[in-house]
Amino acid sequence: MLKTKFENFPKGKQFSTILGDLLGRGIFAVDGELWNMQRKMASLELGSVSIRSYAFEIVGDEIRNRLIPLLESNQNGSVLDLQDVLRRFSFDSICKFSFGTDPGCLKLSLPVSDLQVAFDLASKLSAERAMTVSPLVWKIKRALNIGSEKKLKEAIKMVDILAEEVIMHKRKNDFTSQNDLLSWFMRNIDDDKLLRDIVVSFLLAGRDTVASALTTFFWLLSKHPQVIDEIRAESSRVIGKKTKKATLAIFEEIRKMHYLTAALHESMRLFPPVQFDSKFCQYNDTLPDGTFVAKGTRVTYHPYAMGRMESIWGQDCLEFKPERWLQDGVFKPQCPFKYPVFQGGVRVCLGKDLAIVEMKSIALALIRQFDFQVVAKGDTPKFMPGLTATVRGGLPVMVQERQQ
Repeated sequence: MLKTKFENFPKGKQFSTILGDLLGRGIFAVDGELWNMQRKMASLELGSVSIRSYAFEIVGDEIRNRLIPLLESNQNGSVLDLQDVLRRFSFDSICKFSFGTDPGCLKLSLPVSDLQVAFDLASKLSAERAMTVSPLVWKIKRALNIGSEKKLKEAIKMVDILAEEVIMHKRKNDFTSQNDLLSWFMRNIDDDKLLRDIVVSFLLAGRDTVASALTTFFWLLSKHPQVIDEIRAESSRVIGKKTKKATLAIFEEIRKMHYLTAALHESMRLFPPVQFDSKFCQYNDTLPDGTFVAKGTRVTYHPYAMGRMESIWGQDCLEFKPERWLQDGVFKPQCPFKYPVFQGGVRVCLGKDLAIVEMKSIALALIRQFDFQVVAKGDTPKFMPGLTATVRGGLPVMVQERQQ
């Protein structure tokens, strides 16, 4: 279940302790100094009240003016791929928030952005490298510029070109007073190649993860209608009945939704958006259990497997139980090294709080206004190769507006 370079790697609670050492002490890196610099700069901005308010406003606007109207127009027995809708929603939102641009993927006509297509293909082909019998296969293809590696090269080139166009467009306008993240970086960095890499980084981190988490969340809700009832009851206690359909919960109301928070975390325990992740050791180190980790070693840990380990979560580890996250009705987070969905220590996800608020906002708005009937076959979602978990065949649903 866990792919590593060393044998007899510890499992269960011991593994959680070792993982805490790996991530918490920061002996592992993703892509060196560039990543560290981006992270330090982004952490300053993402932690500000103004940027969080800006993100919440964007998400609310996208829900109110696009997501809800789209679902309202697809009722009366028509089938809609909820996964596709959520991916389009998150792509629009991350582009607005990060770059100040609107690809309009969630408009009623459901247009497709060139950047979205190129990015999807590049992500898919990159992930498929891990499916080859040996790394030598894709390395030979890359050297000869043939097959999937040729397609990957072309997709990456297209992503780079489109990302550079975003930067050029931003430079032609007055970015000095704009609130998006790219404008903030451009006020502090004068290196277009670095800015291009930042654009790609934010797309990778903030787009598919939210859509993936919500897709499996709604699939789980279809199997556990009592959880939907609990969320609706909590929303009635916290925010009452809004008189206008387009009126969404405010930030303070979202924060008080402890059961909804628990349900989302429980869903991501069973179906984490990033099912496995790898780190490379920057220098020789010895873990607490005595395992020697040589410089350059790649270690892959598996949040999907960890979330299903009886030694970590107990005998009911395969059950969907939001209550395990509540103490006297209040959400209680778990140790990030037991629950590494957002990583932990110095590698913890900078956008964690923003992502959770976005997911809660979307889920609450849809659960309060609509009933969803999943029409997909099979008892368990099957996933496609990818950097994030994508359900094969999507999540076909029929939508019906609730009678309030």
